[in-house]
Amino acid sequence: MQPTDAATTLPPPFFRFRENLVESCQSLRGHRLPWLAVAFGVGVGLYFALPVEPPLVATACLAGLTLLLLAAGIRLRGSIGFLPLMVAVALSGLVVAQARTAVVAGPVLQFRYYGAIEGRVVIVDRSASGAPRLTLDRVRLDRFAPQETPHRVRVSMQTDDLVPFPGTRVMTTGHLSPPAGPTEPGGFDFQRHAWFQGLGAVGYTRVPVLRAEALEGGTALAVARFRQFLGDGLRARIPGQAGQVAAAITTGDRAGLSSEVTEALRASNLAHLLAISGLHMGLLVGFVFWAIRGGFALVPSLALNYPTRVWAAAAALPFALAYLFLSGGTVATQRAFIMAAVMLGAILLGRRALSIRSVAIAAILVLLWRPESLTGPGFQMSFAATGALVLAFGALSRSGRGSWMRGWKGAFLSLLLSSLVAGFATGPIAALHFNRVGQFGVLANLLAVPVMGFAIMPLLFLGLLLWPLGLESGPFWIARQGIDWILWVADWVANLPGAVSYMSAPSWQVLPVLGLGMAVLGASRGPWGRGGGLVALVTAAFLWVGSDRPDLLISDDGRLVGAMTENGRWLNRETGVGFVAQSWLENDGDGALQVEAGGRLFHLPLDWPQIHAAPTPGQMADFVDDCAVNPGLLIGPAEIADVPDGCVSVDAAFLKRTGAVAIRFEQGSIRMQTVSEFQGMRPWTPKR
Repeated sequence: MQPTDAATTLPPPFFRFRENLVESCQSLRGHRLPWLAVAFGVGVGLYFALPVEPPLVATACLAGLTLLLLAAGIRLRGSIGFLPLMVAVALSGLVVAQARTAVVAGPVLQFRYYGAIEGRVVIVDRSASGAPRLTLDRVRLDRFAPQETPHRVRVSMQTDDLVPFPGTRVMTTGHLSPPAGPTEPGGFDFQRHAWFQGLGAVGYTRVPVLRAEALEGGTALAVARFRQFLGDGLRARIPGQAGQVAAAITTGDRAGLSSEVTEALRASNLAHLLAISGLHMGLLVGFVFWAIRGGFALVPSLALNYPTRVWAAAAALPFALAYLFLSGGTVATQRAFIMAAVMLGAILLGRRALSIRSVAIAAILVLLWRPESLTGPGFQMSFAATGALVLAFGALSRSGRGSWMRGWKGAFLSLLLSSLVAGFATGPIAALHFNRVGQFGVLANLLAVPVMGFAIMPLLFLGLLLWPLGLESGPFWIARQGIDWILWVADWVANLPGAVSYMSAPSWQVLPVLGLGMAVLGASRGPWGRGGGLVALVTAAFLWVGSDRPDLLISDDGRLVGAMTENGRWLNRETGVGFVAQSWLENDGDGALQVEAGGRLFHLPLDWPQIHAAPTPGQMADFVDDCAVNPGLLIGPAEIADVPDGCVSVDAAFLKRTGAVAIRFEQGSIRMQTVSEFQGMRPWTPKR
């Protein structure tokens, strides 16, 4: 009897599946880089989604598995090698994110502190309330050993008097506390944000800040002082809020902007003009590139015989680097610089500057440098807009319909299409993070962005170049007219009827599903990949529509309680704990103020238990007595020693372990979710 070949015993569908798989992998040749960027981002996202920090042994095993998968990908590169390569890149994203977490690790304050604070000023900005705020390093605190002292602390001042320059060593007496946790389960995690910023404590002082030592040296501090010098100079030469806007878009200093201007820019979807990001970096680099190339074009012998396009790209790169340092080198600016550098590098190498491949390279480099940026709206909106614009204009170019983009009519249509595409791509992300949508954002951007690109940015740049010669007044005056126009547009659009609509925050699953769908849709070139991306987007939409807000929210200190009613969330306090109250109302999609929410009528639904919420520790005893008479949910900002029979206690001791609490009442039962459940046991979470 002849031996049977094992391969012939396999069913025919297996061979068809294998052939289709090999064909799919090979069809991606030349288009694999976007998929690698998606895989790397998935790995980073998985790290931040883990409930516990992976032990070092597990990380070492993952690193070894990554190497094995890379070897398998190389060996199988003629067939299905791209699949193990994708998995290897995803695992490397997880490992890189954990390595970044370990690199930035530092002591975090574990309790409230009052006493002497001393440190060197490294950042001067303003809080949400407009108070001057100092970030200090080389910190000294009373009764703290050096190894227990946070590397950086942030202190808000009470007045604008004598705000110190960066580099000054200062001392004061103030209150510090650990970085606050999310205001509700699934909310913004400031503790994680502070961990990657190196902030181990935040607080305030009510006494003057004294200079302990003279200005210290160092390149970073010299740049910070130069930025402050430029900002003060711009404000002196361009009076009013126009000067504050000029300082913001040049040096990143938004400290002097009024709350009215800031709110109008947000309501009109023009707030992105203040953030030094891809738009500003692109406008500056584009202006320098085309100015230099245009200058070369005036010399026919150079334009016809030499690669002036490459020369212009090489000349624009140092200006992008200078703008990076001038603007303070924030994460958003670093991301913008990397994207600009990749585009200019593509020109230097003779490749297309605007391609999805360039966007993928920029995304990988940004995530290698700052993996935590994946979780922020800046990264998500920047790459969503850039990727969507590249895909839209690339499709038009390939279809042969790009001829309409020539001339003034083409410039207007290109601007309109850019605003629509970018707004469509970033709108869901902005609504998810900020719970508001500017209904007339496209109109505002059409009226404002051309002025920013063709007048304000070039003239401010020209004015800075002419400043040493004393000839800056002309360019700055014209730039002021453009800024005043933008401020007028923002105010007009913000006051249109229905200019802003509010949206409630969806469940936490919506953001990763939405992001993955957009990434897959951008990376795909075939119907299967694009279909998968669309399925993810539709799934995210259904999850968003099906999301509901908690019936009851309790702050992490027990002082604030909010119950959902037919007319919006009722709060047990009209003042105090204002940041938490505003955060809850925004997440509800409610534009009301805390005082309005505190005055709402609250009628206890029939299927809810009785709620006894004490706003202050001094009132706890009365509410405990009430709960003994009418058993139900007993909430308060102090520890309850003896809980009456039939009462469910959510007191200070309980909240210290759990953080803020969200409760849903379902068919007579209580379903409770806590911040500690969502955060898990990570390096940046408190030890509960």
